[in-house]
Amino acid sequence: MDIHTLKGKRAVVCGATQGIGRAAAIELANRGADLTVLARDLETLEKLCSLLPAGNHQALAADFADNEAVRAAATHLASGPVHVLVNNTGGPAGGPIVEATPDAFLAAFRAHLVNNQILAQAILPRMREAGYGRIINIVSTSVREPIAGLGVSNTVRAAVAGWAKTLAGEVARYGITVNNVLPGYTKTQRLDAIIAARAKAAGKEPEVIERDMKAQVPAGRFAEAWEVAAAIGFLASPAAAYVTGVSLPVDGGRISAI
Repeated sequence: MDIHTLKGKRAVVCGATQGIGRAAAIELANRGADLTVLARDLETLEKLCSLLPAGNHQALAADFADNEAVRAAATHLASGPVHVLVNNTGGPAGGPIVEATPDAFLAAFRAHLVNNQILAQAILPRMREAGYGRIINIVSTSVREPIAGLGVSNTVRAAVAGWAKTLAGEVARYGITVNNVLPGYTKTQRLDAIIAARAKAAGKEPEVIERDMKAQVPAGRFAEAWEVAAAIGFLASPAAAYVTGVSLPVDGGRISAI
């Protein structure tokens, strides 16, 4: 058996229009999976499907700010086999936690944890039938070390990590694993926005902020999205069958904790 292939498997990748989500879809398709890509921009998703290696790929639209839209998409997904779920959506807006409104926390909680729960509940029966399941959550290194200026994100990411660890213990006996990937500074639109916000707040040029951020990373650079996707591909594969309940940093060594 090829322990790295996903041939014959159906993978659902959320937030696949750009960044890490898009790179994850490409990685899983390259491993042989049939993809269902899920986000609000159907046209961009369909274009992505046309670029993927040959397979039975599908685009499905849902706005992750709308739990009922995600629930409808989850019901559709549950009508067929699903072996891999990559939970991924845009992070909450930055800002100090002392300035965050209760509504900001609620919106982030619904967009991340609640949607994860909706999708997982819908497809777990399919994974149990198959005796194979991989739920992979794209979270943040803030699970280990909170990031200054991302108060709402730090809070909600930690909640997702706790949810995932609990779920992992409940479903492991069925051949289903649940893991988190913690991207460090990765070249995405999200990182561009963070750099711009920090530059504005500090009255500095974005290039200065970028240089200072890279100085915090032992590898001395930002990650490419495909490097994070490679970790996702491993966790989705048969090779990772005995890896569950972990939060895997892909951060160039930035986190100082063991």
